Amino acid sequence: MKKKAKSKMYFTQEHEQAILDFCNSDDHAEKEQLYIKWIQPAFNQMVDKIVFSYKFTNLPNIDELRMECKVWLTTILDKYDPNRGSKAFSYFSVITKNWFIHKVKKNTKRLQREVPYENAELELETSFVDPGDHYYQERSTKEFWENLWGEINSWEVDYEKEGEKKVYEAVKIILSSVDDIEIFNKKAIYLYLRELTGMNTKQVVTHLNKMRSRYKDFKKDWDDGKI
Repeated sequence: MKKKAKSKMYFTQEHEQAILDFCNSDDHAEKEQLYIKWIQPAFNQMVDKIVFSYKFTNLPNIDELRMECKVWLTTILDKYDPNRGSKAFSYFSVITKNWFIHKVKKNTKRLQREVPYENAELELETSFVDPGDHYYQERSTKEFWENLWGEINSWEVDYEKEGEKKVYEAVKIILSSVDDIEIFNKKAIYLYLRELTGMNTKQVVTHLNKMRSRYKDFKKDWDDGKI
């Protein structure tokens, strides 16, 4: 049997560099050439893959929405800032997904006027989830964890008290061992943290709340495409 050929990546380091060069250039001709040769083809495939991966194809007038999104991406190209720490692929794929989610929400409001809320909510959950085409999901997940670990490692300098350090290190141990630890619910997580730190639940929760707040800020920035 012949081995299945690996699919060619449509968003490579060359495409990343083309976007950086586009943002840093003041030469209109150069920017146009970069866009036509590298950026536009990558954006076209990225939008199409996200639409099919998340089954946004169920949206009314999806072909028009796809074209609208691709045009919209060109208008925000200059807003990409690599100094925020995110790759261009991560930045534009996240905001593209959120753009379509916004369209889903608008369509859902229309559905809720026509059918009972419970039915509309169920339809939303079942219609816009597709288990196929894992390329985008796997790559996005990988970049999310890479950025999250960078964020978590940056917290170390802020935790000087002994209790804070213990909980911080315990959280890092659990996150780095998620594939090897059987975690069924929140109680199990707190049990692991208590065993690793030698602290009681109240003490663990106190220090954990600080990290939880910082994680919420990180997650919001990620969802908004700022990371």
